[in-house]
Amino acid sequence: MTDETRRTVREPDHAARDRNSREDQSLGTLLSDVARDVSDLLRKEVELAKVELREEASKASKAGAKLGAAALMGHFTLLLASFAAAWGLAEVMPEGWAFLIVAVVYAIVAAVLYVNGRKQLREVSPMPRQTRETLKEDASWVREQMRLGTRSRARGKTSA
Repeated sequence: MTDETRRTVREPDHAARDRNSREDQSLGTLLSDVARDVSDLLRKEVELAKVELREEASKASKAGAKLGAAALMGHFTLLLASFAAAWGLAEVMPEGWAFLIVAVVYAIVAAVLYVNGRKQLREVSPMPRQTRETLKEDASWVREQMRLGTRSRARGKTSA
């Protein structure tokens, strides 16, 4: 006899015993089992949420560091290069126009840095998506278990 055959032969017997043992269990035992299972699920969901939040916080900190570095470098660059460029342009045009041209060029550079940083920051998700999905699945499972438990308890009372 193969393992598959043994399993199929024994399944009805095991199913009947499982049903009988479930019906023989007290309501307190069933609720205790459900509470323990729910507690385990919640603990695992919290662990998953922590991992996801750590990953997202890491992404956010990298994006923030890049934005901060861009701002600092932009500030120093703007100060030093704008004076040098403006005085260089002042050799061929009035100083006011030279400084204005330099300011416009650096405003464009700053805008490009801002757009890139904002784009990267939008990729960060503060909500742990996987945890949210598994919590929905867990809630469905608990409702199903409660529904099945209620049915088997009702059947046990009517047959007694």
